[in-house]
Amino acid sequence: MPKVESFTLDHTIVQAPYVRVAGVEHNGKGATVQKFDLRFLQPNTDSIPTGALHTLEHYLSIFLREEIDGLIDISPMGCRTGFYLAVWEEHPVSKIALALHHALQRVLEQTEVPAATAKECGNYKDHSLFSAKEYARQVLSQGISTDPFDHSRLIQAD
Repeated sequence: MPKVESFTLDHTIVQAPYVRVAGVEHNGKGATVQKFDLRFLQPNTDSIPTGALHTLEHYLSIFLREEIDGLIDISPMGCRTGFYLAVWEEHPVSKIALALHHALQRVLEQTEVPAATAKECGNYKDHSLFSAKEYARQVLSQGISTDPFDHSRLIQAD
């Protein structure tokens, strides 16, 4: 059976919110893809409702692309405690955490959900800007750590 990196993480001892490297893949042609775990909530304690998660995904897909070169994709975790982020090449955790901080600050300023029409979105009725802002506010108030096991290692936002 193939090894799934996230299944090897002890979810009972991590301390959310945090950003961590969840894997690096190199192909034989010199390409590198790095995956990050952007954990918003403590696993097995809480989960983000789908409307908020969906809205955050829309915002993060835009705002993080403006800050991170080579962003491939951002996707919600099935457990709904955060997101996975895939990028070309390797990036420092601190850079990704700071970009996430900036993106969440921008979420708080928004008045409408981007790409939330039937033409642009496969489930356009399932969004909650209010809830997305509440979860963004919660993560920002707790601070984003660059170490999943030590929440005292918070990023220093400008």
